[in-house]
Amino acid sequence: MLNVVADKEGVGAAVLIRSCAPVSGLATIQQRRGQQTDKPLLLTGPGKVGQALGLSTDWSNHPLYTPGGLEVLDGPEPENILVGPRVGIEYASPEHVAAPWRFAVAGTPWISAPKNTLIPR
Repeated sequence: MLNVVADKEGVGAAVLIRSCAPVSGLATIQQRRGQQTDKPLLLTGPGKVGQALGLSTDWSNHPLYTPGGLEVLDGPEPENILVGPRVGIEYASPEHVAAPWRFAVAGTPWISAPKNTLIPR
């Protein structure tokens, strides 16, 4: 899984990457996933994303704003964002279950299920 801590140590703030779209390296992604498809099924789900990126616990505490390996880079801001409730947190408090803390780019097929809970921001 790719879970990015988004605040200082001791503060519960993180972003779980549930799906992504391949920009390059499709053959490597397919090899790591053991699938030859180029369909969204290849990268929809946090475990699939981690496997496709070749992540292991060795990557824990890796800084994402320094060159080398896995990095977060600036890119164009998507024009249309979808928001909705997170997936798989039924154990949480009702206000957290319903909170619009899930984000996706509108129009992309690379969104993990369920898609019907997402609305334009």
